[in-house]
Amino acid sequence: MPADADGVEGPNILDRPLYLSATPKKGKRLVKKDARRKASFTPEQRLLILDIWKKSGLSAPDFAPLVGTTNHTLYAWRRKFEQYGPAGLDDRPRGARGGSRLPEITRRTILMIKEANPEFGCERISNMLYRGPALPASAGAVAKVLKEAGYELEEVPTRPHGQKQKRFERARPNQLWQTDLFTFTLKRQNRKVYLVGFLDDHSRYVVGYGLFASSTTSLVLEVLRAAIASYGQPEELLSDNGPQYVTWRGKSAFAKELEKRGIKHLVARPKRPQTLGKIERFWGTLWRECVETSVFVDLRDARQRIGLYIDHYNFHRVHSGIDGLVPADRFFGAAPEVRKALEKRVAANALELARQGVPRKPFYLTGQAGGRAFSVHTEGERVVLTRSGEQREEIDLVGPEDPVAVQSCEMADSVTPGASMQDPADHEQPPPAGASSLDDGLQKLVEVVDRSDDGGQEP
Repeated sequence: MPADADGVEGPNILDRPLYLSATPKKGKRLVKKDARRKASFTPEQRLLILDIWKKSGLSAPDFAPLVGTTNHTLYAWRRKFEQYGPAGLDDRPRGARGGSRLPEITRRTILMIKEANPEFGCERISNMLYRGPALPASAGAVAKVLKEAGYELEEVPTRPHGQKQKRFERARPNQLWQTDLFTFTLKRQNRKVYLVGFLDDHSRYVVGYGLFASSTTSLVLEVLRAAIASYGQPEELLSDNGPQYVTWRGKSAFAKELEKRGIKHLVARPKRPQTLGKIERFWGTLWRECVETSVFVDLRDARQRIGLYIDHYNFHRVHSGIDGLVPADRFFGAAPEVRKALEKRVAANALELARQGVPRKPFYLTGQAGGRAFSVHTEGERVVLTRSGEQREEIDLVGPEDPVAVQSCEMADSVTPGASMQDPADHEQPPPAGASSLDDGLQKLVEVVDRSDDGGQEP
């Protein structure tokens, strides 16, 4: 036994027992990428390997090295084959499934709304889905569906925005009404008409309207009285500086009416249409969605159809300025029973009536004859007979040389109060197309000038 530094003998290291590790330590090494790449198999090869494995009777750990794969891969292939059949062995992309995950009915509804209304944006379609058929879809999900259907973002020229306008909104209905006049021309009669409206500031609900051939203060007051009789009077009323509301000297008849009723009259600054922004926005919506493409028969027809559009606007059209609600949601928030009563009177097809006019009368008949059920209905100018268990039969009632006049049904009255007072100008016949009411006076002036040139005396 060797001695240490002090001369004391110590134990020999060879006398100690040796303990060897059962598993060698793992290390790392650099190899080429191709050397460690796993073998890839086609779906047909995977199916063949599963078949050979089953026939061999070997376990997965014993069979996997023979084909260059792992036992876990064999188990995964067998599980997919048992669940999906041969299709489960196809190559599938990793990661989350691309494309929209909305149900098929929601995707189809989005595309139908967009096709019928190309000007609708994703947020408006999302609000309509939530409110109408109760199919929730965010604006981003709507955009993804439209993109998959082929819709693309189109870049349009923009203009710099001015200073951001300050927005205001009253806290509850009937605190403030806005009023203004909108002018357009009846295409068939080449006749200028005037539409006066009163709109609640908090809810954007149109409380009253009137369409006339002139724009006098008495007609504006008639519309105001009809609106107050239906919905109560507001605390304040905002108008512009039009002659129907304000006179340059003294008090106007409109201001006196408000003072008598205890309503505070607010007047916007001249050349500041932003102050009446809510009703100005309504005029733009009315023009784009109804008046611009509609051809009214006469003033009475225009009055009825515009009233039906206002019903649609109040009860069915979602508004981005009030969080995707409709004006009636806010206006009747404290009186839902009043809203329900009015909604029963609003036709579901109010928008189509406003745009297209009176539809034809529908016809439908059903019953039994000889113990067999049958039904008869119309499709355009054809009558369709359908018997149980048989193909339907079509009969054309209108011949090519003997047209039959089709009677139209009555158009429902709007629930939005309008003025009952008749404008005297309503009964005046408009001049024919290409003519003017000033033609007679112009002709007399030409005759006077001609006589003056001839040296005659002016009468």
